[in-house]
Amino acid sequence: MDYDVVIIGGSYAGMSAGMQLARARRSVLVIDAGQRRNRYAAASHGFLTGDGTPPDALAAQGRAQLLAYGTVDWREAQAQRAEKTEDGFLVLVDGMSAVKGKRIILATGIVDHLPDLPGLAERWGRTVFHCPYCHGYELQQGRIGVLASSPLSMHHALMLPDWGETTFFLNGSFAPDTEQLAALRARGVHIQDGMIERLAGETLDVVMKDGRIIPLDGLFTITRILPGSPIAAQLGCEFDEMPMGLQIRTDSTQASSVPGVFACGDAARLAGNVALAVGDGAMAGVAAHRSLMFGL
Repeated sequence: MDYDVVIIGGSYAGMSAGMQLARARRSVLVIDAGQRRNRYAAASHGFLTGDGTPPDALAAQGRAQLLAYGTVDWREAQAQRAEKTEDGFLVLVDGMSAVKGKRIILATGIVDHLPDLPGLAERWGRTVFHCPYCHGYELQQGRIGVLASSPLSMHHALMLPDWGETTFFLNGSFAPDTEQLAALRARGVHIQDGMIERLAGETLDVVMKDGRIIPLDGLFTITRILPGSPIAAQLGCEFDEMPMGLQIRTDSTQASSVPGVFACGDAARLAGNVALAVGDGAMAGVAAHRSLMFGL
């Protein structure tokens, strides 16, 4: 089938892009593999009108509202490959025939590579987090840990005291210099420079290799991220090497370096926030529509 726009990725950014195009009466196909980044979290926070809503419920409501528009199709599948053609793009989709789109919007998200620490992965999104704005408030100014994974963790450690009493676990991954130590002390951050053995407990206990057990209400860490799909690279999109990983290079309208290809959400902004993803998606949808109108 032929569509005006094929959106690869049906999480918050992709659905927001689709909404703008649907309201412009354009034909849209959303291809979604169902791997939203916040799928492990119990609730989504900081999104106006949706604060505290479970991610599944928020996504289901968005999908239902989007599919109420008759020009939108949805396929639960994995987009395997995309290529440029003379009049648009060809997208190969797992389990179905190839589809054509005049424009492509990449809302493919990213994959978090977590620090290698026993007990961390199963607590990801529940008591171990990456975004203070998304999860910090619910810790009720309790005991907060920051697990160092790189020098970027210094930023986390300086932020978190606004949400609770903060302990910075260096764990052999980072050594603050004299100036950084002074900044941490000025923010009231406690520093633990020993090694961690594992995370344990029904809630969250940090078990140190020297036998100490340090109870926490929440732990924050920075992940290494990679693109959630190879399609941007297949299309020849340029990437920016950011401190946490790669992101698709876009301009202020979410246009990529490849004409006709737009990108939004975590794939193009390393923020990890639903509100920002929705805003990016809206801009990408509007920009894709304008490019169709004016042949850009």
